[in-house]
Amino acid sequence: MQEVLQPLLVLGGTLVATVATGLLIDRLLRYTAKRHPTTRLASLLRRVQLPLQALLATAGLHFTYPAAQLESRHDEVILNVLATMAILAAVWLTVRAADAVAKNTLDQYASRTADTARVRRLHTQLTLVRRIITTVLAVTTTAVAMLVLFPDLRTLGTSLLASAGVIGIIAGVAAQSTLGNLMAGLQIAFGDSVKIGDTVVVEGEWGTVEEITLTFLTVRVWDDRRLTMPVSYFNSKPYENWSKGGPQITGTVFLYLDHSTPVAQLRAHLHTYLRTRADWDGRAWNLLVTDSTPTGIVVRASMSARNADEVWTLRCAVREELLGWLARDHAYALPKIPTTAAAAAPATATPATAVAR
Repeated sequence: MQEVLQPLLVLGGTLVATVATGLLIDRLLRYTAKRHPTTRLASLLRRVQLPLQALLATAGLHFTYPAAQLESRHDEVILNVLATMAILAAVWLTVRAADAVAKNTLDQYASRTADTARVRRLHTQLTLVRRIITTVLAVTTTAVAMLVLFPDLRTLGTSLLASAGVIGIIAGVAAQSTLGNLMAGLQIAFGDSVKIGDTVVVEGEWGTVEEITLTFLTVRVWDDRRLTMPVSYFNSKPYENWSKGGPQITGTVFLYLDHSTPVAQLRAHLHTYLRTRADWDGRAWNLLVTDSTPTGIVVRASMSARNADEVWTLRCAVREELLGWLARDHAYALPKIPTTAAAAAPATATPATAVAR
């Protein structure tokens, strides 16, 4: 009876203590979040409950397993597996905790500054640095745990290290594009060429940078399509970044009208209409005749807005308003298309005919 009861008490008690400790820590974090509502760190740290439970369970079982006295032939293997799982759970916990700290840092920085460009830059850097640290920790910890805890794999590890130079050369040649994207991702992370949240025009598509990793970049196009491109593209080819230097932008509307258009009245009506628009930031506006052709004139209306989304809406509204105003009050100013036959040139006597006469 003792052979069954003792393992149940030891292992079951370890799991119960693990769950109780995890719940206690979660209650403390919840209490801290209510006491300090100005910071989100405590509420964000509650996301580490699952990896914390895994770490406490595996570490606790690793230390209490000998007391269970199961007398199995695979005790050493079981202990090594528990130790490996504890190490991986610790890495998982570290990554989750780092994510919570980074998120809280970004929120606090965004609440203290009105410069959205700096906030997007910090967001991009934190995201890419987190990915680098996660990848390095996962690969390194797994390799070290396997080589240290499982002696049979040490010979394999020594052989791999001995041939690391040759493998590195072969891998470098075979993965040139991948390595190029990794370097480009690091340049974007610590440079200022493009950031998460920037409005860009790439390959004729207008959209917002939604995600940046070490190998690819995702642009959410205006119609909710996703354009995925290698990050090396943004270090080797030209593209438009409408958020560079600030989110403010000036939009233009071109109208093709008749020569008789009352330009002064059209300009005054544009200014009056812009004053009624909440998406016009009031920085700049204008209306000019930019070209003249035998059949009409080209009028350009310009207006400023706070960001690319608002300037698109403002341009569409201004175009609709100006055309509607001309159609109601000055229909003669709209472009005309001649539909009658052109008059023939009058007949004239040629020099040869005049001599004959």
